[in-house]
Amino acid sequence: MRKQVLSIAAVCALSASAAQPNDTVNASLYRLFTPLTFYHNVSAGMLSIDCQNNDVEDAVDQALMNVYLNRPDLVEATETQLEQTGSLREDIDEPIAQTVALVEHVAPMPEEPEVLPAAEVVVTKPKFWTRKGDGFLQFMQNYISDNWYKGGESTYSLLGSLTLEANYDNKGKWKWDNKLEAKLGFLTAKSDSLHKWKSNEDLLRLTSKVGLQASKRWYYTLQLLAWTQFARGLKSNDHRVYSDFFSPFNLNVGLGMDYKVEAFDKKLTGTVNLSPIAVNYRYVDRTAFPKQNSATPTDYSWFPSRHGIDDGKRSLVDPGSQLTADLTWKLSETVQWKSRFWAFTSYKRAEIEWENTFQLKVSKYITANIFLYPRFDDGNAPDDDLGYWQFKEYTSIGLSYSF
Repeated sequence: MRKQVLSIAAVCALSASAAQPNDTVNASLYRLFTPLTFYHNVSAGMLSIDCQNNDVEDAVDQALMNVYLNRPDLVEATETQLEQTGSLREDIDEPIAQTVALVEHVAPMPEEPEVLPAAEVVVTKPKFWTRKGDGFLQFMQNYISDNWYKGGESTYSLLGSLTLEANYDNKGKWKWDNKLEAKLGFLTAKSDSLHKWKSNEDLLRLTSKVGLQASKRWYYTLQLLAWTQFARGLKSNDHRVYSDFFSPFNLNVGLGMDYKVEAFDKKLTGTVNLSPIAVNYRYVDRTAFPKQNSATPTDYSWFPSRHGIDDGKRSLVDPGSQLTADLTWKLSETVQWKSRFWAFTSYKRAEIEWENTFQLKVSKYITANIFLYPRFDDGNAPDDDLGYWQFKEYTSIGLSYSF
């Protein structure tokens, strides 16, 4: 209906507009093509006694007035509502001239490849193995002149240590930890007329553990310990050899549980292993030694029994239980405490070892160490002063390197 009412006004208005110049358009025509609105000036113009000679505007006003009177239901808004919504634009009196800019050439559109290049996919292989190690070489020297008023003796010693670790963790249920420790130190003293050098620290030890996770920190574990030494163990001005490579050799296998330690914001880390079922095998390779170049008679028949093995035998098998703890506590940025505790009992005899290394980091490659090592072994004859207890201690400074 609106189209029928406005079509006649549109034809008249366009005919009147055609009489105007070709490059102009009357601004009042927009009211025919916008949503139907009640404009105040339409009724005001129709009732005005002033005569205005604008055929286009008169035709538009007449068409709108006809709709207002006959079909008010088609009116969608009023001029008052438009003013409340926002500012109402005044009628444009001057004609709008259309300007068109022509160009000789149009920039070509960029060509897009029909097939995009394939994205490179990188798959990182899971890292199950971790390897690390550390070592140090330290020198200790003490000089005392022969006429020193308090007496004493000059000594020189050299100590080297190397620790290698290779650990497997599949980030699931299984883990396999391996540690190889090697220590060797030598000492010389003028008072020893028989030996130019003697070992004062000698260890070759392998620790291997296979674990199946039982909970967040607990693992069912099979642990293997094997240890011996590199060189002969000697004492000053003594012909006898107290220990040697594979004399003794210890192999210990334990089945139990392993607990992963993380405490004090991961400054204290390590593992504690409890094996209620364990077997310790001890073997002595040498039961007799060649005679020394000395007129003093030497008796080596005591050697196997010194290591808890019966006379005439070379090996000993002891079933029992054991407890192992291997912990590292980073006390500060420069001080670190490494502790290893091992206790084994066959329910007839007991062995306890507690190794403590306090490391002071002087610089990136220089460290000072304090080593304290109490040991209990009731498989040998007790000492008059210490009983079944034994003790070792040393202090050193030198080069160190971790990788």
